[in-house]
Amino acid sequence: MINLKGLIKYFLLLAVIAGAVFALYTWASLNWVYSSGERAGYVQKFSLKGYVCKTWEGEIVLVSMPGTQAEKFVFTVKDKAIVSKVNDSLGKRVKIYYEEHKGIPSSCFGETAYYVKDLQILE
Repeated sequence: MINLKGLIKYFLLLAVIAGAVFALYTWASLNWVYSSGERAGYVQKFSLKGYVCKTWEGEIVLVSMPGTQAEKFVFTVKDKAIVSKVNDSLGKRVKIYYEEHKGIPSSCFGETAYYVKDLQILE
């Protein structure tokens, strides 16, 4: 005879352990920095995106020398103070300081792996 209560407890324990492992993995991917750096260019696009999870996503155009092909760098902003800095810097040359986080399990935390930590307007 199958012990139904024991089986339910086993699957419930398994689900709790799986949820805890997933939560730990998500926390680690959001807090451990894979790389960090700086990029300079012009903010071309910046918008609030998402149906349920709203995130600020942007695009900076990197121009190394006049006449060369421009490269685009996409980024995510989580901090409200930096969101206002980016909005104030549209059309101006800026330097962004970012951190890259690998393996983030959902786009609810941002569509890119690059999170802007600060922004400086260049004269």
